[in-house]
Amino acid sequence: MAEDVFKALADPTRRRILDELVERDGQTLFEICARLVTKHGLGLSRQAISQHLAVLESAGLVLSRREGRYKFHDLNTEPLERIATRWLRPDTTPENTP
Repeated sequence: MAEDVFKALADPTRRRILDELVERDGQTLFEICARLVTKHGLGLSRQAISQHLAVLESAGLVLSRREGRYKFHDLNTEPLERIATRWLRPDTTPENTP
């Protein structure tokens, strides 16, 4: 699972998508495409952005939900928190306590 997260974060376009979801959660594909074009000058097709979203979803970084005809994408920070706490968690084994 952590490998999927690192692979997903390796691409700058996917990091920009996450940045946009941090700024405003619950966006449709159309909204994400529009924000990437206007704010970052990225002229990628909706199909390309959809494929990036699929990678982010498979890594667990984006959750999607359907409401009627629309599919909304939400940021999920849980995989990032697991990776961060992996190295930040204090070692509490008896041999390492004073």
